[in-house]
Amino acid sequence: MTEEGKPAAKTSTSTEFIPKLKGKKVTIRLLSNGQPVTGVIEGYNPYELLLRNTKGLILVFKHAISTIEIVNEPQGYRPEK
Repeated sequence: MTEEGKPAAKTSTSTEFIPKLKGKKVTIRLLSNGQPVTGVIEGYNPYELLLRNTKGLILVFKHAISTIEIVNEPQGYRPEK
């Protein structure tokens, strides 16, 4: 097959924001019951997000996500260690 016969590669504009969220704390609401899951985005692929929270790592399938919100900590906030 020649180059002219190949379809143009599709680029997904719906997931371009996810690389910008890597390493940031987010709250994700799920479609099933709107239950919030909060954590830091550790990694992602075309189908999944990997979050780290106080309980460990959580794998969230993208098709199950309703919303993603960035958790903004107040300026000058320093968590106690």
